[in-house]
Amino acid sequence: MTLVKNNPVYFGNLFDELFNQFPATWGKDAQNGFTSVPTNIHETKDGYHVEISAPGRNREDFKVNLENGLLTISFEKKEETENKDLKTIRKEFSLKSFKRSFNLDEKINTAAIQAKYENGVLKLFLPKKEETANAPQQIAIN
Repeated sequence: MTLVKNNPVYFGNLFDELFNQFPATWGKDAQNGFTSVPTNIHETKDGYHVEISAPGRNREDFKVNLENGLLTISFEKKEETENKDLKTIRKEFSLKSFKRSFNLDEKINTAAIQAKYENGVLKLFLPKKEETANAPQQIAIN
């Protein structure tokens, strides 16, 4: 599974990522109207667990799409209705649109991907396909 931001991202060491790629991509997401969200990815023997920190949203606000091996998770900020009876003195809450994409390889069982939203975290489970192990077998000689 590989992380993608409109183009493949190199997963070398942290030093290379920070100092070689950061200046070239700095601000590009914001120019497209999307920001990046904190994401954790954990691997177990059964599959990958993807966690996206997205507090203050509703599960209906997310879009999770799979097309041609590209898993895309997005949230688009909805327009807020203005209340004329309410005067806002200070506004610090901010819900920004985001979009994250992941290339899925043939090891993922895409038909069994699961997603749930709880306690401000969008959680996806991407199960691995069962390996058909080529078990050694005895061949009889006639």
